[in-house]
Amino acid sequence: MLAKCLTTLTSVLFIALGGFATAEGSNRILTNAADVLELSDDQASMGIPVSVKGIVTVAQTNWSGRFFVQDSSGGVFVENKARQPKVGDVVMISGITRAGGYAPCITRPTWKKTGTAPLPYAKPVTIEELMSGTEDGQRIQISGVLRSAQLNGGELEIVLVSGGYRFHSFSPIPAGVNLESLAGAKVLLKGTVATAYNAPLRHIVAVTLYIPQASDIVVEQSAPMDPYKEPLTPLNAIAQYRKNRRPDSEVHVKGVVTYKREGEDLFLQDASGGLQVKSKLAESVGPGDVVEAVGFPAVENYLPVLEDAVFRKTGEPHTNLTPRDVTVPDLQLGLYHADYISMKGVLVDRLARGIGRTADEPVIQTTLVLENSNFLFEAEKDTTEPNGLLTSIPIGSVVQVQGICLLESDEDGKIKSVHVLLPTSHDVTVLQKPGWFTPQHLLASLAVVSVILVVAVSWSVMVSKKNSKLKWLVGEKEAAQKELQQAHDLLEWRVQERTKQLKIEMTARKESELQFRAVLTERTRLAQELHDTLEQTITGIALQLDRVASQFEKSPEHASHHLKLARNLTRQGQTEVRHSVWGLRSRAGEKFDLVNALNVSGRQIVNGAEIEIEIQTSGQALPLSEVFEENLLRIGQEAITNAVKHSEAHKVKLELEFAPQKVVLQVRDDGKGFSPETCVGPNEGHFGLLGIRERAERMGGSASITSAPGAGTCIRVEIPINQNNEEQFQASIEKNEKGI
Repeated sequence: MLAKCLTTLTSVLFIALGGFATAEGSNRILTNAADVLELSDDQASMGIPVSVKGIVTVAQTNWSGRFFVQDSSGGVFVENKARQPKVGDVVMISGITRAGGYAPCITRPTWKKTGTAPLPYAKPVTIEELMSGTEDGQRIQISGVLRSAQLNGGELEIVLVSGGYRFHSFSPIPAGVNLESLAGAKVLLKGTVATAYNAPLRHIVAVTLYIPQASDIVVEQSAPMDPYKEPLTPLNAIAQYRKNRRPDSEVHVKGVVTYKREGEDLFLQDASGGLQVKSKLAESVGPGDVVEAVGFPAVENYLPVLEDAVFRKTGEPHTNLTPRDVTVPDLQLGLYHADYISMKGVLVDRLARGIGRTADEPVIQTTLVLENSNFLFEAEKDTTEPNGLLTSIPIGSVVQVQGICLLESDEDGKIKSVHVLLPTSHDVTVLQKPGWFTPQHLLASLAVVSVILVVAVSWSVMVSKKNSKLKWLVGEKEAAQKELQQAHDLLEWRVQERTKQLKIEMTARKESELQFRAVLTERTRLAQELHDTLEQTITGIALQLDRVASQFEKSPEHASHHLKLARNLTRQGQTEVRHSVWGLRSRAGEKFDLVNALNVSGRQIVNGAEIEIEIQTSGQALPLSEVFEENLLRIGQEAITNAVKHSEAHKVKLELEFAPQKVVLQVRDDGKGFSPETCVGPNEGHFGLLGIRERAERMGGSASITSAPGAGTCIRVEIPINQNNEEQFQASIEKNEKGI
């Protein structure tokens, strides 16, 4: 009891700590079957050491040493390839785990017998649990109806049906038992479950129960003593309603054999119809023999069939059957299933393929595809040699076939397909051979037409080759011409690019010269201004002061007059010096800002005059040459000065607009204004407005002056920005220099 508790505790710990077995697989030893079965495929493939003690439950002699062993936790398969223990041996097994074909198992074992013991308790399971494969390797018990029991080698093969499932069991042959009497009995089987599987996919295919001892077969309810004494049932009535019918009871039928497939089934016919009887009995019967059969009604492809049947001859005289002529509408209603029929059709195709029913005797199935009233059906014959009789029938022939009708239906009773099993190849009769327009003749005609087409195509290919060669020569010439044209275009492009480059370089050089000459001109102008204004003003101041000095004592009044004149000259000199300083400071920094220069100079001009000045810009500032910036600054200064001196304005507004191809400077005041037609000009010694126009024209632009008495004054200057404009301005400067 203590050992059993320890084993159970070990199993529980392993399940709880399954990850530890994965990580430490090589350092842990599994001690019971449950530990092995709990492993995943990857874990079992690690080859974890196993040491298990249990009882051998199955050891088939044809398993080459393999066996099942079970302990208190469960059963597991042992891949033993040496000597094999016996059922009931208590063995101690050491080995490693393997994923197995379906469930984990023990491989590369070494074992030793430590004693014998009764087989473990067989736990009851449901048929669903059994068929699911979860009980693989476990000793179980299950009840069902025994359908058949027959010898298979040195064992008894039992077919058991339970809950709509059927499976096979193998056991030792019980002594003194009539095997036929077991059919239909309700039995309890005890044994070990083995699962058949698809090894590459590790999918379950079937379940088999291995019963190690005859005592594990317990008859719970005996079958009828002699089923052949039961009342006969018409062949077409086995699937019909019958009151008080037991679901596991056998049915007794009688009919004439129409066709038999050895070890598989036979077909019977009576006045009510036909029936497929599935039986593996090797009883020698043939078409025309009258037999009785006992079996279990079932449904296959939604049509009745008698399963797990046994049969015997009745001794009645041989009967010759005549096939029933049937029509397509009858077949579509589900009539004549398993009947011996006759039917016409047009051969539309045929197929011969090997189906390999047994390894020693390969079977060739010849299938004729027939058409009747737009309905296709098949006629089949199995032979061990190629069927020359059926394969020689020309496609398109009208034939009549006689054989067993097999229908395939869906759950709604709709017929999906019709197959006719041919008892012999001579059951196909050619009624009418095809006319001239057969597929063979059409193929021959097609071959002739194909030859003609091949000749025509060959001639076309020859002509096409010549045309291709001519086109190739023309293409070569066109390619050479194209290359020449490309070379010419490249040369022309390079000349244009070089011309543009030289033009850019010349433009840059002219711009540098233009800036240098502009600076020189400005310096010359400044020198002239200093000479003509400041020096003369200082000279005048000196003369007036001399007169003041000479007349101060003699005539103070005259001296005071000359002193006032000197004061006025001093103020005039200050103004002229201020203008000169503005000209010098406009380029004091490396980066000249025209807007800032206008702002600073404008505020200096209106300083002390109680005039508000506002400067507004619009657009993205354009890069202007130094000469343009200087002239725009001078124009702005002159316009502001005029407003301060003459307009009596309260506000002066400067607007500088940068457009994509021009720059606009506008100076507007709210002063008293004037009449442009009558205003003073150069004749009266006023050159301000004239200077503004001349500067604008030298830059290639224009200046407009708008004013009226009482409406203020607006001076607007528009200067286009382009290379030609700068060149014209440069020419104007050179002309002025020559004039100077």
